[in-house]
Amino acid sequence: MLYIGIDLGTSAVKLLLMDETGRIHNVVSREYPLFFPHPGWSEQNPEDWFEQTLAGLEELVSGADRDKVAGISFGGQMHGLVILDENDAVIRPAILWNDGRTVKETDYLNQEIGRDRLSEYTANIAFAGFTAPKLLWVRDNEPENFARIRRIMLPKDYLCYRLSGTFATDLSDASGMLLLDVKNRRWSKEMLEICGVTEDQLPQLFESYEKVGTLKPELAKRLGLPEAVVIAAGAGDNAAAAVGTGTVGDGRCNISLGTSGTIFISSRQFRVDSNNALHSFDHADGTYHLMGCMLSAASCNKWWMDDILATKDYAGEQADITKLGENHVFFLPYLMGERSPWNDPMARATFTGITMDTTRADLTQAVLEGVCFATRDMYEIARSLGVHVDRTKICGGGAKSPLWRRMIANILNIKVDVPACEEGPGMGGAMLAMVADGVYATVEDAANAIVKVRETEEPDPELVAKYEERYRQFRTLYPALKPVFQEIAK
Repeated sequence: MLYIGIDLGTSAVKLLLMDETGRIHNVVSREYPLFFPHPGWSEQNPEDWFEQTLAGLEELVSGADRDKVAGISFGGQMHGLVILDENDAVIRPAILWNDGRTVKETDYLNQEIGRDRLSEYTANIAFAGFTAPKLLWVRDNEPENFARIRRIMLPKDYLCYRLSGTFATDLSDASGMLLLDVKNRRWSKEMLEICGVTEDQLPQLFESYEKVGTLKPELAKRLGLPEAVVIAAGAGDNAAAAVGTGTVGDGRCNISLGTSGTIFISSRQFRVDSNNALHSFDHADGTYHLMGCMLSAASCNKWWMDDILATKDYAGEQADITKLGENHVFFLPYLMGERSPWNDPMARATFTGITMDTTRADLTQAVLEGVCFATRDMYEIARSLGVHVDRTKICGGGAKSPLWRRMIANILNIKVDVPACEEGPGMGGAMLAMVADGVYATVEDAANAIVKVRETEEPDPELVAKYEERYRQFRTLYPALKPVFQEIAK
């Protein structure tokens, strides 16, 4: 049988067709626009997601035996706010995960409601990208829109609703809304009251691998697919990517170098970082995970290559980087502010340490290393909780760079396993559909059967020692510059 994974990203939707052995039959990608109506704002039109997904599905199955398609599921960009009225019309453009407009609302939640209460209700504190602050922003700035809200959903759940007609979300994605009681896997009544919404405005909660419905008959006819195609709830992009890299079970780690960067550690035990610098979320396998998220990761390199150096020769620019652990230039990768561990939307990217002998390669190296150092910041918090990780999987566009993988291995001093097939959230979504269809009994069974490792990057003790000193220096930069960031943001 065949299964479809839909990865709803920030710049494109990527669709994958895979059989139950893990063999990929086709991959299709469709782009859509991203809008920045004001500095620090980030929006998209949900209808663009749906139109491009349908077009992508038609292309994906065009050469396949369509009668064998048995399931569809999702991985999707997290935290975005999609609101529909009583006629199921989208009320306003979706406010995305990397939107920074909710500074006032985030401060209100953290300072007036209080971090301790938020952590008690949801296991997390407010971050500017989370969904609850966005709801408060709409309530305070667009009251006429807030009054029209009938359904509140996350980006991938809009696709699920359009494809199946079921108003649903999964627990991993819902964990990032600041509306979910993560420990008890239910909506937080206290948070709903704080945000002025009711439970009937929110989707029904499912585990990621559960069936929520089947494909709408009219869409099945249009696509030439069986009406019995199972639709599974899916997962937030990081949880779906973790499934696709086999990061399920206890104590396994995945690092994603995508538009944003994450470190994701699966756990059967519910844990909360006392400073809430890491997110404590439900996992797509029915357990829990800790996750740190930096807002700009591979997007830092894309910005540097495309916008500043005006080149697409990413590999060529990295070829001149030979002196690892010896760079005198540092880069703070806070192009969109920062979430983990600083929770500071006013943080900004900087180059520090430039001298007359600084080269183009030095600056490129600093960008790559800055992302790795920021990943190390998140890793250190997990270690402080007693989490022991000695190896990690790696995924995302940045993971295709052997140099970047080597930096990660040596800056974090852990083994880095490269999956044989790196298709991230789309692959995880297809695997979740398999579990929903009964091909595998559990998500862990699916991961053990399908996910293989192609190669492993081992840390070099000499290079680890050099990077340890560089990391110590990197750690001093943000605290020193924080007052400057606050001043220039006025």
